[in-house]
Formats: sequence, structure tokens, C-alpha cells
Amino acid sequence: MSSTLFTAWGYEVSILEFIAAVTSFVGVYLGTTGKRITWPWWALSSALYGVFFYQVDLFASAVLQIVFIIAAVYGWKDWAPTGAVPGRVSTRNRGIIAIAVVFSVAALTPVLSNVGAAATWTDAFLLIGSLTAQIMMVYEKYESWIVWLIVDLAGTIQYALLGYWFTAVLYAMFTVIAVIGWKRWNDSLSH
Repeated sequence: MSSTLFTAWGYEVSILEFIAAVTSFVGVYLGTTGKRITWPWWALSSALYGVFFYQVDLFASAVLQIVFIIAAVYGWKDWAPTGAVPGRVSTRNRGIIAIAVVFSVAALTPVLSNVGAAATWTDAFLLIGSLTAQIMMVYEKYESWIVWLIVDLAGTIQYALLGYWFTAVLYAMFTVIAVIGWKRWNDSLSH
């Protein structure tokens, strides 16, 4: 599946990257609706992207896909058949989460540097930030979309700088979807 499907912006888009991007887009968009069906799509796209990221030496991003698959199982199991019922993270826990993200990224960055990763601090942030957002999403917290917004912006920049244009465009679309998800989930909060 590493054969070139087409060339975009001078970049050869493989069959694997294209299928991973399409399934990922569908899964993330379904997440904005709070529908439980988002999780199988997320698991499939994560498996495909895990292989792709490993092939291009983005090791933290590859490991993250395993976390996404596990989270998809929990999301499928824990969300009601009717979908998510968004809630809020407490102010105290928001601070704890922010501090944990900063320290985790600081700890992971040198590890990625030592293993020869294609990106270090940005890939560390994508791993830790995505893990945080994913856990918050499994627990149906509307702030997950705020974290996704920040992570998706960082991913757009990282993949563009590395020349993975197709995935960079996908992450730019994820950024827009995160705004939609933030609004939808915020509007449906139980008051």
C-alpha cells in the first residue's frame, strides 16, 4: 500500500496515506456529532496511520495510533448507543492537565531525539496533546475539542514542514472540524 496513488503539491500520496486520511476525516467528523459510530472509523484510520507514521520515522505519532485504537474500544464501550453526553472538566483539573502536558512533552522530547525521530518536540506534543484530547473525548468532555484545535494546528505545521502535504491539509481540515465539534458539544452541554 506504499504505491503512489497520485501526486499533490509535488508530493507523492501513497495509497496507504490516502485511505488513512479519508477514514480519519470521516471518523473525526462523526466525532463532532457525538455519534458512537465515530469509534470504529477512528480505530481503522489509526491502524492505517500507525503503519504510515512508522514508515516515515514519526515514532511518537505511530505509537499514538495504538493509543487511539485502545481509546476507540473504550469510547465504543463507554458512550451510550445514543451518543455522547458532553460535560465539563473542572477548573482545577484543567490546570493539572495543562501542567501534565507541559512536563510530559519536556520528558518525551529528548527520548525522541535519542531514537532519531524525524521530529522531536512537535511530535512529542502531538502524542501527549492527542492522548490528552482523546482521553477527554472518551469521557465526553467538551474541552477535548479545544485541545484538538491546538493539536491539529501543531500537526498541520509539523506535517507541512516535513513535506507531508496531504496529511498537513488533512490536519488543517481537522482544525476546522475541531471548531465545529467545540461549538456542537458546547451547545449540547447539560446545564
